[in-house]
Amino acid sequence: MSSSPDVLIVGAGLAGLCCARELQAKGISFQILEASDGIGGRVRTDKVDGFLLDRGFQVLLTAYPEARRCLDYPRLELKAFLPGVFSWYGGRMNKLVDPWRTPGVWMEALQSQFGTLADKLRIARLRSRLRRTSVQDIFRRPERSTKQALTAEGFSTEMIHHFFRPFLGGILLDGELKSSSRMFDFVLKMMSEGDTSLPARGMGAIPAQLAEEFPGGAVRLNTRVEALHENELTLAGGERLRARATVIAADGPSAAHLVGEVEPASRSVTCFYFSAEEAPVAEPILLLNGDGAGPINNFAVLSRIAPTYAPASKHLVSVSVLGIHQLTDAQLGGFIIAQMKNLFGKAASAWQLLRSYRITHAQPQQYPGALEPPQRPVRIRPGVYACGDHRDNASINGAMASGRRAAEAVLSDLQR
Repeated sequence: MSSSPDVLIVGAGLAGLCCARELQAKGISFQILEASDGIGGRVRTDKVDGFLLDRGFQVLLTAYPEARRCLDYPRLELKAFLPGVFSWYGGRMNKLVDPWRTPGVWMEALQSQFGTLADKLRIARLRSRLRRTSVQDIFRRPERSTKQALTAEGFSTEMIHHFFRPFLGGILLDGELKSSSRMFDFVLKMMSEGDTSLPARGMGAIPAQLAEEFPGGAVRLNTRVEALHENELTLAGGERLRARATVIAADGPSAAHLVGEVEPASRSVTCFYFSAEEAPVAEPILLLNGDGAGPINNFAVLSRIAPTYAPASKHLVSVSVLGIHQLTDAQLGGFIIAQMKNLFGKAASAWQLLRSYRITHAQPQQYPGALEPPQRPVRIRPGVYACGDHRDNASINGAMASGRRAAEAVLSDLQR
């Protein structure tokens, strides 16, 4: 590792790691400065009492084109969710399955009382259209709110409320469906073309794989960057660093502070993890709060999807609550358990809280207009660049793609 790298990268999230990989492949030396004690940014996994706890409920959509390009899927040992959902409304669990990706369930799908027959036909038509549309074309389309798009497609009010609201709320962290219709189209396309999955060793296995071939000393942990003046970085403690190029790969608010841009609005989420002796459901499937009452938006028994997430004879339940609440963990956790008892009976009373995560800047907010242009410039000024999901779109794919774009801009400028 050069003592004076060509490029300094601020942030060891997915964008910064992908940027570094591209530079390394071209023989450009780099050093990543990371404020926390580990790599991955928002994509990290903690080990607690034998459980694997991702920092917030996260999944990898295997159809992501940038993830396919960068990651070795077999070595991640991906475990897939069952294509479909359970949604709680009307006093019971209602199942909606994906008959295109689950053999032998066409009759079950058609006879399901989840949505009308017309709703199911509209999903089929929309799915077919999106599969024929490229990702690039999706992000070039005129946009509106997701709710407006769903209404224009003709979906019933019940289908929007019981399915799309909590389903997209869990993905876009937007329970009001105000987010850009481009993101809805992109997510639905990705889900129709690949699996929704978890790495066997947790989502933190993704950044670990991205960084595994970095040279020694390539990442400086517990190193907070306080300021960027012209092309010089000032660290907490006063140390100053300068390189031929600087890439700001921090989250949206932190990046805006360093490069002098307006701070982008963020979506927040709270995630609770519980240990359970018995799994409340037998299938590896996502569960939605379809009636909208109570704090829960969506939940899953992660040990049903990836048994490695929990020790033997235990189960791991992940619960997502949109936003950051003023209640304490004990108070909010109590409301969650009370709601779970309504769904699954007294057995939920025995669940043990393992940990909660309050993630203030979980995603950049993406109302219509925020994705215009679809890829925001990564070159801030000569020698200074930025990357992250706030430069592309709020997804693992967006973060990774922006890192590559930043590296390409750096390489182009250095070659001049």
